Amino acid sequence: MPFATIDGIATRYEVLGAGPPLLMYAPGGFNAVVETWSTQSVYARIKLLDHLPRHFTCIAFDRRECGQSGGRVERVTWAHYVAQGKGLLDHLGIARANLIGGCMGCAPVAAFAVAHPEMVAAMVLYWPVGGAKYRVASHARFAEHLGFVQRHGLDGVVALVAKDGKPFGADPRGGPWAAVIKRDAAFAAAYAQQNVEQYKLICAGMVRALFDRDTAPGAEPEDLMRLDIPALVVPGRDAAHATSAARYLEECLPRAEYWDIAVAQQTEDNVPKQAIEFLQKTPMR
Repeated sequence: MPFATIDGIATRYEVLGAGPPLLMYAPGGFNAVVETWSTQSVYARIKLLDHLPRHFTCIAFDRRECGQSGGRVERVTWAHYVAQGKGLLDHLGIARANLIGGCMGCAPVAAFAVAHPEMVAAMVLYWPVGGAKYRVASHARFAEHLGFVQRHGLDGVVALVAKDGKPFGADPRGGPWAAVIKRDAAFAAAYAQQNVEQYKLICAGMVRALFDRDTAPGAEPEDLMRLDIPALVVPGRDAAHATSAARYLEECLPRAEYWDIAVAQQTEDNVPKQAIEFLQKTPMR
């Protein structure tokens, strides 16, 4: 499978289908990989990757620090995820694309549109994360990791990941670099030798940068309100994907189309069709 080096970090990606380009920010929280488009919860039911490649050149990738992509210990923000997606489009020679985000992938899509509006023809925001419960749970996940670091040190994190191999979302103790630690022995060795106090500051700044509000994260409302980009917003309804977060994006995005459909009614028959028809309405200038 192909890899691209973006800002010194390897990105695993796949290009599927033919047609106008569609950059896909995967669902899965801190396990946002190509496969989650087909295997995770609602995505396994609606089967987007069975339908979208018939109409678009789908560019799916493992987000940095996830799956087979690399990573770097730094205060990661939404801007870093934007840079990865933009770097992948640059690598493929694509100047303008549609964007789709699922779950936590909606936040970097919104941030991408704010940072590079000239590159975004239209965007689909499916089940955007957000809500008070999501923010609280996200902060608690980082707190559990830092508590483990306090008790066992960074070498203890490496030992835990080597033993169990679970991503951050499945076991918060392993931290946001667990996938890279598991896959890259050199990274794991360097990780264990860091200054613990400096590392704790990086994590504290990272969680505050990523999960700073009780609604959909990713971009400031004033910046979203200035966008002239069509957006289809499809709501979720649970503790991680509050319907209020989807409504917030509808409120902030001037050209948003909010699909007011219950979660139970979202199926393979209607979701791919809705997304395809929406994206096809916007010409790829």
